[in-house]
Amino acid sequence: MQLWNLSSARMKSRGSSDPYYDLLEDFDLVVASFQTQYGIRLSRELKDMKWNEFCMLLSGMQPETPLGRIVSIRAEDDKEVLKHFSKEQKRIRSEWRNKRARMVPVNDRDTFLEQMKQAFIKMAGGVEQ
Repeated sequence: MQLWNLSSARMKSRGSSDPYYDLLEDFDLVVASFQTQYGIRLSRELKDMKWNEFCMLLSGMQPETPLGRIVSIRAEDDKEVLKHFSKEQKRIRSEWRNKRARMVPVNDRDTFLEQMKQAFIKMAGGVEQ
């Protein structure tokens, strides 16, 4: 299968095991990163590239690439590192986290909130409902 099958690419990107990038929305970063790391111009070589080859190369992307830098910002959870983030880094991280939060199904969110409520009730010495 070739990468140009966008319906397949869309399904695979949404089901990505990496929660810090979206293949379609971040495709400009992917293109720049392929050029930076591999010297591959996707505009010329993508039509002949197999999906598995593309996925393998993408999974080997290094932190020094445009995509790698954005993923590093989005994934950072160390409070000490976050204290030193620039305004732009904070914006990038915040936008990504807000986008991901909007993607959580309502039922999952409600279940989580109920579990948190019960945990707080129990910690306060109350009786679980």
